[in-house]
Amino acid sequence: MNKPEIRHYGSWKSPITSDLIISGTIGLGEICLDGDDVYWIEGRPAEAGRCVIVRRAPGGQMTDVTPAAFNARTRVHEYGGGAYVVSHGAIYFSNFADGRIYHQAPQTAEGPKNANEPKTATAVIYSTPAPLTPAGELRYADLTVDQHRKGLICVCEDHSAQGKEPINSLVSVPMEGGAPVVIASGRDFYSSPRLSPDGKRLAWLEWDHPNLPWDGTELMLADVADDGSLGPARRVAGSHDESIFQPEWPAGGMLYFVSDRTGWWNLYRVKDGAVEAVTQESAEFAAPQWVFGMSTYDFDSENMIICTCERDGVWNLARVDLDQDRSKIRLAHIDTSFTDIRQVRARHGAAVFVGGSPSTPISIVQLGAASGRVEVLRQSSSIEIDPEYLSMPRPIEFPTEGGLTAHAFFYPPRNRDFVAPPGEKPPLIVISHGGPTSAASSVLSLSIQYWTSRGFAVVDVNYGGSSGYGRAYRQRLNGEWGVVDVNDCVNAASYLASIGEADRDRLIIRGGSAGGYTTLAALTFRNVFKAGASYYGISDLEALEADGHKFESRYNHSLVGPYPERKDLYIERSPIHYTDRLSCPIILFQGLEDKVVPPNQAEMMVDALRAKGLPVAYVPFEGEGHGFRRAENIKRALDGELYFYSKVFGFELAEPVEPVHIDNLG
Repeated sequence: MNKPEIRHYGSWKSPITSDLIISGTIGLGEICLDGDDVYWIEGRPAEAGRCVIVRRAPGGQMTDVTPAAFNARTRVHEYGGGAYVVSHGAIYFSNFADGRIYHQAPQTAEGPKNANEPKTATAVIYSTPAPLTPAGELRYADLTVDQHRKGLICVCEDHSAQGKEPINSLVSVPMEGGAPVVIASGRDFYSSPRLSPDGKRLAWLEWDHPNLPWDGTELMLADVADDGSLGPARRVAGSHDESIFQPEWPAGGMLYFVSDRTGWWNLYRVKDGAVEAVTQESAEFAAPQWVFGMSTYDFDSENMIICTCERDGVWNLARVDLDQDRSKIRLAHIDTSFTDIRQVRARHGAAVFVGGSPSTPISIVQLGAASGRVEVLRQSSSIEIDPEYLSMPRPIEFPTEGGLTAHAFFYPPRNRDFVAPPGEKPPLIVISHGGPTSAASSVLSLSIQYWTSRGFAVVDVNYGGSSGYGRAYRQRLNGEWGVVDVNDCVNAASYLASIGEADRDRLIIRGGSAGGYTTLAALTFRNVFKAGASYYGISDLEALEADGHKFESRYNHSLVGPYPERKDLYIERSPIHYTDRLSCPIILFQGLEDKVVPPNQAEMMVDALRAKGLPVAYVPFEGEGHGFRRAENIKRALDGELYFYSKVFGFELAEPVEPVHIDNLG
């Protein structure tokens, strides 16, 4: 190996280019098991972000199920999830363009060509999708099959009343097609309808404003009549202050769920009419329900749960050996290399999940529960990177306000081909994650490696309010959004600079959505950072009250305070009102079809920065919503941000990138 070349941080030439990232990266999620087949959804940037259902047969053959003219995605709650279900080979999915549910039947099976070929070579051809629900302003999610009554049960969101808040309900949809029939209504939100194995009882979650599902939900249970209507519902668990997650029924018919009643999300079950704890760990067996169809556990058998739980920001796989006697229930760790595990599904001695690690991209993984054999079925990235270019995350805990500590993952610069001049400290990018009730992950992110391999240090902050550290940590942000998150991001940067890991004069903060708000607030109300990048970030909290969608329309009431009663706080914490305090360059990226954070949020900030004479770049994207899905826009954003920093901090780029227009760059 050649001796590393001496070059300034930020100017290192990296093999992890934006072209490389978009050429071989897809999204993976929403696993569904049907017999011996495994299904999942792939989000493909190269196809304008289209979501495709993929089937994997036991022999390993993978087939796209969703035709090119369709997009298996739902916009219920705007964030979607739970867009499809498979039962006995039949597929039912929500189509993004019109919101209708479509049906695909397994049309033809091509058997073995000769007697020596195994049955697992079978390929299935699916029919052209046929609509089940009528055209209109209805959206569907969290589909569940009711074989007993030949129908689907799902969440419906009705947008037909113009100028009014959409109405959410649980509905049944006949498999032969037709208008949905409302079976539960009256609450602001519904999710997770789950039928008992005998089809006689339905469990589901419901909650009202101002709660979000990680604040408080109620687990309801009702008998189901032969015609699909529900009898009187009773509350099994949950309240305004208790978050219930993922009700499920094993074959034996005992209802299981996750609750954070102790301050940690643990597993519970209903036994003889009473709620009984299954696990009692200082760990999280759930995550905030931002989307439908989430799964952190499943039943390998009636007596075995395969689950994932999170401790200190790292997920681990485990098994729970069940017994009628609570004292004999055992939780056993399953050793794997994966540190981010979700979408757990199980069957017949095997678990399938979405998993990743600091050196492994997000993948569809199958694990033999008894043998421990791991098989990667599909990876989100086909890119192979020499480990000498990869920076490994280091969990850090650092001091913050009020005598407390906060958490983050720190990535030092790393590139085998370069070193910095003696004594030089790297620029530091502080990442403020979205949500804000979400969490940074330690899984391999080529977007982070894009920066570290060029000579930037990165710290991905799990500020107070993040999930993964218990309910109390999650609630640190209640009433303190724009304060606690900003303090923790500032303190993460200051801490790393104080121990010599970063250049105090080249501290950067970036974030998307709620993370974009934290970014803009930190740049406005603090003088620590020297540059920033906001991706569809919030600049005016009051405007968000007027423009936000239903799911999050009262979110600020817990994060900031009731509105308009505490209008003063909304003004006090909105960067748009204090642009006179800004003193550093900012680049803003915005999707013009964003319904969560409308474009005027970014445009107001840009206008103010231009008027103030500060260097500012604005990069809008037509056809993009809340988050960028198109490959060309992902590339444009990454390279544009790098170009912006090179001009702000005056370092030479190792390779040319498409420039962005920067106003007031003197």
